[in-house]
Amino acid sequence: MKKSLLVILLLQLVYFVSVLPAQERIVQTLKDGWKFAKGDHKSAININFDDSNWEVVTVPHDWAISGPFDEKGDPETGKLPWQGEGWYRRTFIIDKELEGKQIYFVFDGIMAFPIIYLNGKLAGEWDYGYNSFYINATKLLKFGGENILTIHADTREHDSRWYPGAGIFRKIEMIATSALHVEIWGTYVTTPAVEQKWSDVRTVTTIANNFNESKKFELETSIVGPENGIVKSHKSNIEIEAQESIEVENWFTLSNPQKWDIDSPTLYRFKTDIILDGQVIDSYSTPFGIRKFKFTEDDGFFLNDRRVQFKGVNLHHDLGPLGAAFNKSAMRRQLEIMKEIGCNAIRTSHNIPAPELLDLCDEMGLLVIDEIYDKWDRKGGFIPGNDFFESAERNMRNFIKRDRNHPSIILWSVGNEIHDIQANQPGSIKKLELMIGFLKKYDLSRPVTMVTDNTSGVRWRLFDYFDVHSWNYGRRYLPAREAEPTKSVIISESASTISTRGYYSFPLPSDKEDYLNKDYQISSYDMNAPWWAEPADQDYLWQEQDKYVAGEFVWTGFDYIGEPTPYNSTLVNEGKIKIEQAAKSSYFGIVDLCGIPKDRFYLYRSYWAPQKTTIHILPHWNWNGKEGENIPVFVYTNGDRAELFLNGKSLGMKEKNPKSENMFERYRLMWNDVKYEPGELKTVAYKEGKIIGEEIIRTAKSPSKIRLTTEKTAIDSEDDELAFILVEVLDEEGKFCPLAENEIEFTVEGAAKIAAVGNGNPQSLEPFISNKRKLFYGKAMLIISADGKGEQAIISANSTGLKSDSIRINIK
Repeated sequence: MKKSLLVILLLQLVYFVSVLPAQERIVQTLKDGWKFAKGDHKSAININFDDSNWEVVTVPHDWAISGPFDEKGDPETGKLPWQGEGWYRRTFIIDKELEGKQIYFVFDGIMAFPIIYLNGKLAGEWDYGYNSFYINATKLLKFGGENILTIHADTREHDSRWYPGAGIFRKIEMIATSALHVEIWGTYVTTPAVEQKWSDVRTVTTIANNFNESKKFELETSIVGPENGIVKSHKSNIEIEAQESIEVENWFTLSNPQKWDIDSPTLYRFKTDIILDGQVIDSYSTPFGIRKFKFTEDDGFFLNDRRVQFKGVNLHHDLGPLGAAFNKSAMRRQLEIMKEIGCNAIRTSHNIPAPELLDLCDEMGLLVIDEIYDKWDRKGGFIPGNDFFESAERNMRNFIKRDRNHPSIILWSVGNEIHDIQANQPGSIKKLELMIGFLKKYDLSRPVTMVTDNTSGVRWRLFDYFDVHSWNYGRRYLPAREAEPTKSVIISESASTISTRGYYSFPLPSDKEDYLNKDYQISSYDMNAPWWAEPADQDYLWQEQDKYVAGEFVWTGFDYIGEPTPYNSTLVNEGKIKIEQAAKSSYFGIVDLCGIPKDRFYLYRSYWAPQKTTIHILPHWNWNGKEGENIPVFVYTNGDRAELFLNGKSLGMKEKNPKSENMFERYRLMWNDVKYEPGELKTVAYKEGKIIGEEIIRTAKSPSKIRLTTEKTAIDSEDDELAFILVEVLDEEGKFCPLAENEIEFTVEGAAKIAAVGNGNPQSLEPFISNKRKLFYGKAMLIISADGKGEQAIISANSTGLKSDSIRINIK
């Protein structure tokens, strides 16, 4: 198998050299052919090391997501075995024809403290696992021969408040360039002036000369429009000394530019061609957008002269059952789900994201707060005894240079709730001042913030060092706003409402912290939050009252692995629950760990996307044994009122009350005294006196059959696309069974395989990598990936006593 992989790679490299024009860089993603082993394998750096017994894996790879879960493990990091050492090896051949080129390896993220070896020699190392870095490997490679790339990842020194994943969890690229070339992340494109009829575009290109003699060359820089035509271009003659790099600046004025906006995310490209002796020897393209924005002190945020309220979410880096191994298809799906509720902004909490996330936000019209760190300690790769400032500047340089051309990014964040800085402990001001200085060294085109939560720290006026007030929860921004009213305000974390999809408990909570129960779940009436936080409705109200607030970023868009408040290590340490009862994943999400909507999904859509018809009834209507008992019924709608019917009988009309002292009555419709009887529950919603639609739920009978629903009928194997298949159980009449918990077994025939399974249950310790899954409140998720290049796959689902179902996925 190893020999066949070598032949394939050799053929690929020969193909690139022979058929691509001379100016094309060769970029190869090193996905397949990796060998992996956990543990201490120091001798693996040796060229002749025998890795034949190691596991064959593809990269990106998260070594911990397959488990097993440890019921007594740390709930804060998901009870998964992420701490330890991991070794990766890959054999490859560099074609002889590439000799004379520069060979770089770009690593998008390795958790954590990676050390890179090439042919038994140290090639480079890094500290912060979430950051990207690169090495020039030219002098260590054997051109025309076999090479060994060995990577050691060690998470034992890393600290985390959530599941971080482990290993090479983002892609690796091998790039071949001319010795005279644009450096890695070597362009910087800004739009310093954007008007209705014209825009200025400023470009800075960093060019490296790795020849042993000076070179005179021609540089052609071009602006390529959305339709791929050249809009403007410029040529200049330049001389560069041997083994030096230079920066070349250009200004372009474009007439009638198409602006990048959340509703029309138009992208241009900045193209750089290096011409030596009449031949293009390096060509490099940088996508960018033309837009202007500003944060105002009294009227929030403006994009292209239009006020835009942030309807944002925080997203952790994990992809639910897939773990931390990045997949663009899965991330696109997350963003599409968020956009469905009206979301227009993402905060990359609390770490540098995969670069593809920013590509997607550029493409989809999502604004971004790009955040580099959680805390400035082991969570950020800062090890006691190491040089804090050297690591900070090095990581900030890579972070900013990699990301600064993305039009979606409108704010940098240097960290989140850094308690020692907020408390003004010795040396804190120097750290903050230098951290922000490092950032502004590489980008002055955007404001910077530090996310805070400690109001007692306002007296230290830390906000004098950054540009925007960013506060988490509880209207804590008020003291900072009073102390410094000239800065804009963002609610960088709002809500932290907690709930379990499909789970309801009675009576309704007496206060937001009334949530603990014997099931170790949280009622989905969306009225609960921890002591520091609030239900979603409260943040709606505060933003309406405080017009200067630029918007909110909900904690969180998706449930994520780890940090399972409230059933967490705190309750364990207080003796209120056993470690086995602590959950493995969060309850914060608007959707669950698999992306299945919770009821709160419809509450946000009704408020954030009032132009969309939203009518949603909760809870389900299967309450056997509670006949005649009170079951509160809520309706989430973009309408202003609705009528509720039970088995054809009207239970009255409810109307939203924008002046109510009860915040819930402002944004949701509630019938708190419905006496349960099985049958049909129906609501008819109105807006401005007109019917906008109705919603019906019915009492289901016993589970009878499985239903599979795929979000995609075809996936592209070359793009690592995934198919997410919703698994549900229906009764004999086709009604959804909301209490079903049958175990479903899956089989796959053809050119596909099971990538992961899940059901959104924070308490479940069933493995994510499996061919079966129990339903959780009637639902589960099956994730399918391509396996080979066949034309199709048939996925079947079976369970004892239920009629099976199957679905066909085409493979491209």
